[in-house]
Amino acid sequence: MTVLYWFQNDLRLYDNPVLSAAATVTDDLIPVFILDDTITRPLGGAQRWWLHHSLTALINKLKKQGITLLLRKGNTQQILIELVQKYNVTAIYCHRSYEPAMLQYQQALQRYFAAQEIIMHLFKGYLLTEPSIVKNKSGNYFKVFTPYWKFVSTLITPTQLLPTPNKLSQRSKIVSESLASWQLLPTHPDWSHGFAIWQAGEDAGQQVLQHFIEHGLQNYAEDRDRPDRLGTSRLSPYLHFGEISVRQVWQVIKQAEIAVPGLQKGAQAFLRQLIWREFSYYLLWHFPLFYQKNFRAEFDKFPWLNNQSHLRAWQQGLTGYPIVDAGMRELWATGYLHNRVRMIVASFLTKHLLIHWCEGEKWFWDTLVDADLANNSAGWQWVAGSGADAAPYFRIFNPTLQGEKFDPNGEYVRKWVPELANLPNKYIHDPSQAPRDILTAAGIELGHSYPLPIVNHKIARETALKSYQACRKTNK
Repeated sequence: MTVLYWFQNDLRLYDNPVLSAAATVTDDLIPVFILDDTITRPLGGAQRWWLHHSLTALINKLKKQGITLLLRKGNTQQILIELVQKYNVTAIYCHRSYEPAMLQYQQALQRYFAAQEIIMHLFKGYLLTEPSIVKNKSGNYFKVFTPYWKFVSTLITPTQLLPTPNKLSQRSKIVSESLASWQLLPTHPDWSHGFAIWQAGEDAGQQVLQHFIEHGLQNYAEDRDRPDRLGTSRLSPYLHFGEISVRQVWQVIKQAEIAVPGLQKGAQAFLRQLIWREFSYYLLWHFPLFYQKNFRAEFDKFPWLNNQSHLRAWQQGLTGYPIVDAGMRELWATGYLHNRVRMIVASFLTKHLLIHWCEGEKWFWDTLVDADLANNSAGWQWVAGSGADAAPYFRIFNPTLQGEKFDPNGEYVRKWVPELANLPNKYIHDPSQAPRDILTAAGIELGHSYPLPIVNHKIARETALKSYQACRKTNK
């Protein structure tokens, strides 16, 4: 029998239950990846860069086993129907999506093929738990993270991680589209030079996980808030594209916590972050428009501003607030942004500039290699105050104090805002307070070589709080 394996966000061979299941029932496996920008939100530019390199790694990995990955671009349903007919396929195997629009599409396909006597198997496995069955004591879904974390963490039990299938067979002669023809990589201009810090693919994901356990896990609880240190795992793009399984990450971290003295604090802090990922998908599952609509309806009447010059200054890292500008420049250069700085720049956009969180979410979607519909939406809504269990709106980060606390020696700012490199630590996070002679000695002319702050923190904070109070009164 000929089986079609539909790769999606599971671009790996190790611990891939769906692939393993398909491999046991066929001697003619046809793996396919379909690029279709019509079902769900089209991938952003940084994700497309990552996808190109991830598929390259997968193609080479399958080739070593004598398997050709079939690449097709276009309408998914039409392509699957064509392949089923062309290769006389008897079954389709794939992971179940947890993005509502994609899941509905998968289920519609499943019904269609069932009518044609073709079995389409939808396997769970992208998450640690199933969003549909996790409920609170009242039988409703959780809207607050901490009780969700406490409950869900009790549900996760160790399971056997599956080895890479040692025998994949393919009898059909496959003719694939060229990956280069998809033009996923930027060319005019090529803005991806800084992405060289990354290596996409399953093998790279395994190396990143091992490196984190050996060098980052012990101090993770403290270092994860320090953008001047390599204190985070940087596993997020590998998890997003499924180059490494979340259950492997969970189990390996749990094993390290038990086996190595001194890792408990760091391990628990990291596992909590994995459950935040689960919670984001859980919220998207129960609130399908989470990525474009306020979870808290009161924010539908918030008086957001449409200041395009402020938006561009934020996007380009030219706000006059060094920690914000460093973050936005790191994002553009590398496709990545430290989690603490993600919160700082998001707070600045929504609460200092009063620009709708959707504008920030869209920018992140296009510029992050790990842009994830659930995580990106949940993060922005949490900071903006409009989401589930969100930070109170009156929690408005002072970007200067945030920089002083989490980048105390200014190393992060100096790296990404080099025009400030010669400022002493005392002024590195607030150049506008530096005396003229200090600025001159550092080669800085505010308003020219580096911008003056585009808003005053104190005034912006007061304006944001008044706007929120007005919003609350309007909703009463």
